[in-house]
Amino acid sequence: MSKISIQPQWSLIRAGRAQAMPKLLELLRAIDEEGSISAAARKLCYSYRYAWGLIHDATREFGAPLLVMSRGRRAILSLLGEKLVTADRRINARLAPLLDSLASELEAEIEGLHPGRESILRVHASHGYALELLRDFLLRKDIPVNLKYRGSMEALASLASDGCDIAGFHVPLGVHQAVALKFYTKWLNAERHVLINLSTRRQGIMVAPGNPMAILSLADLTRPGLRFVNRQFGSGTRILLDLLLKSEHLDSRKIAGYETGEFTHSGVAAYVASGLAHAGFGVEAGARKFNLDFIPVASERYFLICNKDCLQTPMAATIIDIVSSKQFRAEAAKLAGLDVAQAGTALTIGDAFPDLPPRKSERVKIKQVSSR
Repeated sequence: MSKISIQPQWSLIRAGRAQAMPKLLELLRAIDEEGSISAAARKLCYSYRYAWGLIHDATREFGAPLLVMSRGRRAILSLLGEKLVTADRRINARLAPLLDSLASELEAEIEGLHPGRESILRVHASHGYALELLRDFLLRKDIPVNLKYRGSMEALASLASDGCDIAGFHVPLGVHQAVALKFYTKWLNAERHVLINLSTRRQGIMVAPGNPMAILSLADLTRPGLRFVNRQFGSGTRILLDLLLKSEHLDSRKIAGYETGEFTHSGVAAYVASGLAHAGFGVEAGARKFNLDFIPVASERYFLICNKDCLQTPMAATIIDIVSSKQFRAEAAKLAGLDVAQAGTALTIGDAFPDLPPRKSERVKIKQVSSR
């Protein structure tokens, strides 16, 4: 199966002339990491002359320096250079998961043109880094998969209406589990569905390095002058945050930016890293990816869910084999706040959520059976 990559690209347009930015941004990132133009050029296999030309031309176009250089010291990005690199990271963080979904759809469409190929696995799931890793492993094995990122409720609704083969959703551990499950109950069918454990992960508050605003708790988010960025309405993370605020008697209307929603944890982290918000709420792996500090607040389980007959297919068996493998667990261990020790374990809904009340239709069946 061919893998398709769709990347965002932006250009600087002056006097009707467009200058593509990808190579310049790649060079600026390398200079930031390596500390000199020559070292960055070697890393990217550019000639020094070509690299210097990129910097020189861009400096002229922007009308301001991109680097701060002095003899015998590291080359560092100027304020403009930092802004460009940060903006590029933010754009990629916000768009990459969505573009990955589009690429996955296109891969599936192309794969479907080949007669005799195995069916394409349709996955609708809440964004998560363990899920991203699973997709990478499936592609390495040349297994076609059509992955679409959806909020937990939307993913479960899609599975219930046969819009996908596997859905992904997450539920908090502890006192908030029962209430969170009420948002999902109408789509969970104990007779029809089975769960596959994927990961346990930490959710919390993302803040700038060093925590300059001294944010230590959810209550601090209500302070005047503090800007916040949230996940989108309907996401499991936003449901969790709503429950946490309610349990602490905190009014979300007092949190500036609470209605600003990003579709991924990377999007939230990039927003904070760019200085557009002082804090966000999401998983620890997202915070660490952008070198942010993280205040843990809650833990949750992330599940894949499918119909019981799907569990018997070779595709489901492959997924279980992958997430149970030493290689998958070794790579997942590099993601902060993520535990995949139980990954691949199949559970009934009753085993996973023993306190979950049956749906209305299931209660009717139970009553009919007991009356005989």
